[in-house]
Amino acid sequence: MDEKELLRTVPIFSELTDDDIVSLARLSIRKHYAKDAVVFFENEEGDFFFMILDGRIKVTILGDDGREVILSLLGPGDFFGEMALLDNEPRSATAIAVEDSELLSLHRTDFQTVLSDKNSIATSLMRILSGRLRKANHQISTLALLDVYGRVARVIVDMAREEGRRLKDGRIAFRRATHQEIANRIGTTRETVTRMLKDLERQGLIHVEGKELVVQPDFEKVFD
Repeated sequence: MDEKELLRTVPIFSELTDDDIVSLARLSIRKHYAKDAVVFFENEEGDFFFMILDGRIKVTILGDDGREVILSLLGPGDFFGEMALLDNEPRSATAIAVEDSELLSLHRTDFQTVLSDKNSIATSLMRILSGRLRKANHQISTLALLDVYGRVARVIVDMAREEGRRLKDGRIAFRRATHQEIANRIGTTRETVTRMLKDLERQGLIHVEGKELVVQPDFEKVFD
């Protein structure tokens, strides 16, 4: 796929005309990041807006003691790095490639020009950012109000809803995250997550099938 076709896969650009897409493609730079490569660090100056064409990126905060809290996991069609370009503040988090990833980047000046010229992009951007704010509020409430067992269960349900595919029998199958990844999302240890997942599997609420985790419909309804 060339840049024009790839840009069509990014939701905030879906309503642009063909001429607009061609113009945007000329401004965009395609970049490849190997697994575990850092796209940018927290507190760096932000000069680029990024769109994910392929792969996955985690947006995370790294503590001085080596601990990590994952704020979000993003995939194809998602974008990131917009905050520093909108408020001219340093990067608020670190972005790391979870797997080999292909990104399109747009420089600050070009991003701000496109944003001011195209109302459809600004509207779409606000809608997506509002969704992310709701998700952040949801994550804060999970950490503040639930015990560790509840937080593990909540993350499993959230991942099922965000990434899962519904099977014919009503169960939901989705990518099996590592125990460390889950732990980093809810501020606990890998050992605790392993113990909780084994308990959920023993109860028949979840089941591991190859590289996927399968969730029973009754378990999903717990957080409706």
